[in-house]
Amino acid sequence: MRTQMHHLLLTSARERGEAPALTSKDVTVTYAQLWREVSGFGDALRGLGLGRRDRVAVYLDKRIETVTAIFGASAAGAVFVPVNPLLKPKQVGYIMQDCDVRVLVTSPDRYAVLREELEQCKALDHVILTGTDEGTASGAGSRYAVSSWPRDLQGAPGSAVEGIDLDMAAIFYTSGSTGRPKGVVLSHRNLIVGAESVSSYLGNRPDDVILSALPLSFDAGFSQLTTAFNVGAHVVLMNYLIPGDLVRLCAKHRVTGLTCVPPLWIQIASQAWPAEAAERLRYFANTGGKMPKATLDSLRSLFPSAAPYLMYGLTEAFRSTYLDPAEVDRRPDSIGKAIPNAEILVVRPDGSLCAPGEEGELVHRGALVSLGYWNNPERTAERFRPAPQRETGICTDEMAVWSGDAVVQDEEGFLYFVGRKDDMIKTSGYRVSPSEIEEAVYDTGLVRDVVALGVEDPTLGQHIALVVSPVGEAEVDVDALLSQLRKSLPAYMLPKRVEVKPEIPRSPNGKFDRGLLREELKA
Repeated sequence: MRTQMHHLLLTSARERGEAPALTSKDVTVTYAQLWREVSGFGDALRGLGLGRRDRVAVYLDKRIETVTAIFGASAAGAVFVPVNPLLKPKQVGYIMQDCDVRVLVTSPDRYAVLREELEQCKALDHVILTGTDEGTASGAGSRYAVSSWPRDLQGAPGSAVEGIDLDMAAIFYTSGSTGRPKGVVLSHRNLIVGAESVSSYLGNRPDDVILSALPLSFDAGFSQLTTAFNVGAHVVLMNYLIPGDLVRLCAKHRVTGLTCVPPLWIQIASQAWPAEAAERLRYFANTGGKMPKATLDSLRSLFPSAAPYLMYGLTEAFRSTYLDPAEVDRRPDSIGKAIPNAEILVVRPDGSLCAPGEEGELVHRGALVSLGYWNNPERTAERFRPAPQRETGICTDEMAVWSGDAVVQDEEGFLYFVGRKDDMIKTSGYRVSPSEIEEAVYDTGLVRDVVALGVEDPTLGQHIALVVSPVGEAEVDVDALLSQLRKSLPAYMLPKRVEVKPEIPRSPNGKFDRGLLREELKA
């Protein structure tokens, strides 16, 4: 019985031990080899004194050690925290402090730039460095030890720590509306059911080769691992650089399944694909925003044998809907219906169900609903609320995710996305908090006021625009502002446009008038 996330890998190791599991660059490991590495790393974590439910942060690009550390944390009974490798040290430090990370797995170069931030991480006991055979104890911080992997790690004898499927498995950090990232707590059940559900409707099978093109810190990117391991398929890791690299890897490894976000699909559609690679692709899937119709048409022409899957998901519930490929021609604007083992409701503010054609909020209920936000009871209470339409005889509440997204359902039950009810910016597949960008702008000291907004963009979904006002009589040095932001924000958070106003308009309640500014930016 599979009750822990690492059981996905263990089952395939038992059934398909000599089959390829994971490829990174020119190295491929089988399921049996990968499981031995994962099991050994779990033993090593216990040897460091790691306890059940302790947090292990993994701050690496995609490589075999990254996957080993994540699944090894699960095998040790710990909670893994995948950190986006694009994040800057201050952002990484916030995440580690927020969830009291005890062990950090990273590379020597990343550790070098993180050391100052790590001194503020009071719970940190150990840093494990990959990719080096040199001793690193001399580089230890004032409170934590540093080890080289695998040279300095000693395993703890005994069997793997086992829990139940409702135990915490992971914390995925996503931008929060307050300006600080919020950690979505996922259970082992969430990850296992998600793998089973998604792999079932994608029709994943052991002979699939799945390219991992999205970050593992992104729930849809991580899903490429779990759905593949669920059926014993082969995953090829890719640290995305340019679209041509993606084409080359698809051709080299005979990739059959590819999931991307709209900005990447737009670039892929413009590439020249070898006929054999294009014909080999069995399906392509979109998530993280609406794919432009012209891009969808181009991809269908480029990949004539591939089934297109248009998906919608929430980090708070892993994945929510997909559009059956057979329906794409009839309703290309739809986000489809609920995935297997989930129910999607469209509700009014009072919790009653909307009629067909009536706009309402998307509510997700079922086994994929996460455990809430880490260390954030107020935000959890806003987003995770009792499921509507419960039988009155059931005396305990079932929590559902109230998405904040407005949708419409047609007479046949197909859903259509209308828009978000909050100010979050959806760009390049990421959900970005305006407040987090604004905080970074204020930190520069170069502006008096700032508002960050998302503006519709045919390539990015939305691009980020700033409206700023100067300090006193001085002019805003836009070039200097952007230069400082590049030091504090990852590339996907950088503004594409900066508008300078003597005063930023305000609404009657004194707040910046974001609605008016959006209209002005459209003009």
